[in-house]
Amino acid sequence: MQMSNKIFMRVEEVAEVMDVSVPYAYKVIRRLNKELTKTGCITISGRIDRRFFYEHFYGTRKESDANGSIQE
Repeated sequence: MQMSNKIFMRVEEVAEVMDVSVPYAYKVIRRLNKELTKTGCITISGRIDRRFFYEHFYGTRKESDANGSIQE
């Protein structure tokens, strides 16, 4: 799968990256969005900030460039 330049990951992409079911990916997204909400961020159900996602999963971490884009 080619990495998107979009800010948000949808549940299908999270499930594919983690190699888990879509229902489990929804649980992960809900948990991460809950963390983001506590910091005052606005979240979108079923989507997660790409950078935040990769920063919170050991082994799926990617390097980011100066613009914050994730590099594969």
